[in-house]
Amino acid sequence: MLEEILEEYPKRIELKDGSPCSIRLPQATDEAMFCAFHRVLPEREQLFVHNQIRDGSLFRQWTADTSFESNLPLLALVDGQLTAMAILRQRPGGWKRHIGRVSFLTHPDYHGKGLIDALLDEMVTAARHSGLIKLESELNGERASAIESMVAAGFEELVRLPNYVQDMQAESHDYVLMGIHLIPDYEDLGVGD
Repeated sequence: MLEEILEEYPKRIELKDGSPCSIRLPQATDEAMFCAFHRVLPEREQLFVHNQIRDGSLFRQWTADTSFESNLPLLALVDGQLTAMAILRQRPGGWKRHIGRVSFLTHPDYHGKGLIDALLDEMVTAARHSGLIKLESELNGERASAIESMVAAGFEELVRLPNYVQDMQAESHDYVLMGIHLIPDYEDLGVGD
């Protein structure tokens, strides 16, 4: 169950360069740090970032829902600085209720240190414990290192549409949909109850 996973946080890990990192759930007091993090991210990495993230309202929604059943955000901090974040979104019903959506962003100073790899591992584990069967992620084609990390974690490119999305300057970018098929734990599916 997801509750068991939530009890594991905060969690300490070591990055590729040996730096200690803490992965944890967001707290209401993190809002200023969260907004500052999004201000330094390059526009090309934020094509699929919801506008409510930048004004802080989405962050307040996440911290108000402490069950994290619909949205599970995780923050990665190095020396008390927000260096990466990931979120697992789940649909409560409908025809895509078995598919989770994961997204992640990394501070420009921390690319290549293994943060996406660590957060992807956490998201895949949480998705399996939530009974999800598939995970997907939307990216723009320029995020090559993020795509490489996803492939290393078992994701595959499901769709690539050249020049399909536009940034705020009306420049076109490839749309990439990555996906992975999960084998959920049987007890999370209610099998054997």
